[in-house]
Amino acid sequence: MNVLAHIYLSGDSEEMIIGNYIGDFVKGRDYLKYPEGIRKGIILHRHIDAFTDRHPVVARSKIHFTQRYHKYAGVITDILYDHYLTKEWDLFSRRPLESVTYNFYRAMVNNFEILPDNVRESMPFFIIDNWLETYQTRVGIKKVLKTLSMRTSLPKETRWAMRVFKAQYFPLQEDFMEFFPQLIEYVETEFGVVISPGISMPF
Repeated sequence: MNVLAHIYLSGDSEEMIIGNYIGDFVKGRDYLKYPEGIRKGIILHRHIDAFTDRHPVVARSKIHFTQRYHKYAGVITDILYDHYLTKEWDLFSRRPLESVTYNFYRAMVNNFEILPDNVRESMPFFIIDNWLETYQTRVGIKKVLKTLSMRTSLPKETRWAMRVFKAQYFPLQEDFMEFFPQLIEYVETEFGVVISPGISMPF
């Protein structure tokens, strides 16, 4: 899963949120260097990713992007699932998206010194550009994909990805709505994370 989903699935614990966010940047047993709450967040992150990677619905979504993204099709799917999370936010959380975003940025600033080096380098720009809320629109998604293709090894296929996204918008949305409640149930059941329900949870 992508950034917003990881934050949402951390519940209200600031340390869990931090750990869940930095999970991709902490390798192997390096997680032991962090306080207990952050360690739990890192472990949660790893289990969320493992659950997602082996899920058949997610595999179905990835197929749309494998032609040009190959092993990176999952990255595109994760980003698009964050888009659908913002679109269906009220179903999953009573807390406004803006409040969750603000609390995340505040947690990062308050704990800036313990963040991994590469997270510290990117976080100011992440906050200034309000990266999380850009997932709400197709223009924002395009900006995210283009930025990642310039800064990472993600293939430079943004125009193609956006065409597929437009053509498969509703099937991908259906995939997300089938998958995400299962992921929530997994996190709550296996890790005891209390996730604030939305106005009408879809399960």
